[in-house]
Amino acid sequence: MINIELIQKTAESLMAKAAIEIPDDYLTGLQKAANDEDGDLSSFVLEAMLENYVAAKEDRRAMCGDTGCPRWYVKMGNEAQIDGGPIALEAALRRATANATKSVPLRPNRVHPLWRTDHDNNVGIGAPEIEYGFEPDGNWIDLVTVHKGGLFGTDYRMLFPSDGIEGIKRFYLDSLVAFGKRGLACQPAIIGIGLGGSKDTCMVLGKRAACLRMVGDRNPDPKIAALEDEFKELGNNIGMGAMGFVGKSMVIDCNIEVGYCHTGGMQMSVHAFCLSSRRAVARIYDDGRVEFRTDPAWFTDYQRRETVEW
Repeated sequence: MINIELIQKTAESLMAKAAIEIPDDYLTGLQKAANDEDGDLSSFVLEAMLENYVAAKEDRRAMCGDTGCPRWYVKMGNEAQIDGGPIALEAALRRATANATKSVPLRPNRVHPLWRTDHDNNVGIGAPEIEYGFEPDGNWIDLVTVHKGGLFGTDYRMLFPSDGIEGIKRFYLDSLVAFGKRGLACQPAIIGIGLGGSKDTCMVLGKRAACLRMVGDRNPDPKIAALEDEFKELGNNIGMGAMGFVGKSMVIDCNIEVGYCHTGGMQMSVHAFCLSSRRAVARIYDDGRVEFRTDPAWFTDYQRRETVEW
């Protein structure tokens, strides 16, 4: 049985880690971008970002003033049992979010869409989002927190099979240009692309591709992996760099995830993660052990299964 107090304590620690400590994989990618960048303003922004990340860790303060919208991804092993069940789990994650908003602190970004009611704690109707995944075997749960910007940097289009790969490329580039020219995203960023599913699952796939995969990770389908490499290069050759200035550092990496879709369509979503790439992960075992890491390890073979039975 996994203790509910341990879940809340771990969740609060994850909130602080995500807000303050940039993941090593993204930091390595950012340093490479800074070394390769030759645009004056883009280079200035990248160097300022790297300095800011060092200061954030030293001062134990959030690395960006806008800490986005905290959300949770929960992965459960099939044998895991939680003290109090799933209702207690969700209550613990909501308490952890509210407490961390005060203690880290996080910016209280969540308001009612109509009445603008603000509880000053990032908790409300449908907030924070909690998404679930499951794995065969295992007496553990993984808690993944992502602090994702909640305004722009996302787009969707219903493509058709006849659009093909060229149509996918066109929408991808259209989206990046719009993100940069209109200030709709904070670059450089990890770009996630969702292909297929239905409209809602396509959006979920794209966001998970942006937020739950490591820089340098590649899709196990070799043809999709080749597209990821090509799209990263394409994104860095449109003449835009950090924060939309002239340069060549728009994309730290590009990740693509797919889902089976209706035979007549080819849904596509594009998501830019924040330039801070705020994510943190912990696995909690039923014997009380807690292992912190930065790799969500979300897209396992089980998550990508095609067959009826596993």
